[in-house]
Amino acid sequence: MKDYIIRGIDNKGTLRLFVASSTNIVEKARRIHNTSPTSTAALGRTLTAAAMMGIAMKSDKDSLTFKIKGDGPIGNIVTVANNKGEVKGYVDYPFADMPSRPDGKLDVGGVVGRKGYLTVIRDLGLKEPYVGMSNLVSGEIADDLVKYFYLSEQQPSAINLGVLVDKDISVKAAGGYMLQLLPNVEDKDIDRIEEILKQAKPISTLIDEGLTPEEVMEQLFGEFKMEVLDRVPIEYKCNCTREKIEKVLLSLGKEEINSMIEEDGKAEIVCHFCNEKYKFSKDDLEKLIDY
Repeated sequence: MKDYIIRGIDNKGTLRLFVASSTNIVEKARRIHNTSPTSTAALGRTLTAAAMMGIAMKSDKDSLTFKIKGDGPIGNIVTVANNKGEVKGYVDYPFADMPSRPDGKLDVGGVVGRKGYLTVIRDLGLKEPYVGMSNLVSGEIADDLVKYFYLSEQQPSAINLGVLVDKDISVKAAGGYMLQLLPNVEDKDIDRIEEILKQAKPISTLIDEGLTPEEVMEQLFGEFKMEVLDRVPIEYKCNCTREKIEKVLLSLGKEEINSMIEEDGKAEIVCHFCNEKYKFSKDDLEKLIDY
C-alpha cells in the first residue's frame, strides 16, 4: 500500500479527522538511520504525527518542526514536515533500545523518557515562527500530543499512533489517526467516541490487516457519516543540497573555516536527516572564505 493521508469531516461539521498509512516512510527512516526496534517505533510515531500536522498547513512555503526531548536514552527526536506530504526526521541515538513491556509491546515511553517536553514550531513565513510547547505525559507520543493540543492550541483531540516491527526488525505496518473536536460537538457524540476508542484495535494492527485510511475511517467513525475532503500522498524526503550545506559552513564564520583548513585541510558534513555526506576540499573551503 502506498503511503498517504486522508482528511475528513463529519456531515455536521463538528469532527475533523486525519488518517495516515505511513509504513513506507517509517521503513525508509529505519534504513537510513539503522534504528533499533524501539527507536524505530518512536521515530515512526513522530514522523506520522508530523506528516498529519504538516498537511494541515495552508501555504506550500510553510513548514512544521515537531521535536521531542525526553530523559530517555534516545535523546532528541526531530521531525520536519510540509503541506505537500514531505516529511523527514532523526533521533540523537538511533541504537537506543529497551526491553519489551510486560504486555509484549515496545517500550516507546521508556526509550523516549517520561520527563521532558515536546515542541511544535510552525514557520508560516512571518517575522517570527509560532512556537508551542508542553511537558511530556508518558513519552508514548500520542498521549503527549493530546496534551499539547489541549493546552497549547485549545484543541481537544484523540490521537493514535503505531508502528509494528517485524521479526527481521523491518517495519511491518505503521500509521496513525488524529480526531479533533470542533465547536458545537454534542456531548452524546463525545461519549460515543470515547466508547469507540476504548474498543478500537491499535492503528498499526488495522494497517497490518490491510485496511486503507478510508476503511479505517469507516470502521471506526463511519456512524458519524464522515466525508473524505482530500487525499495527500506522503513520502520521506530530505531537501538538503550542497548549496545549503555551503551556507551552513559560511554561517560558522571565516575563522572557523580557517581552523578546518589548518587542522584537517578538508571538511565533511553529514546531513542529520538523510545521512548524505558532503565533502569539501581545501580549495572548496578557501573559495568559501573568499565568497
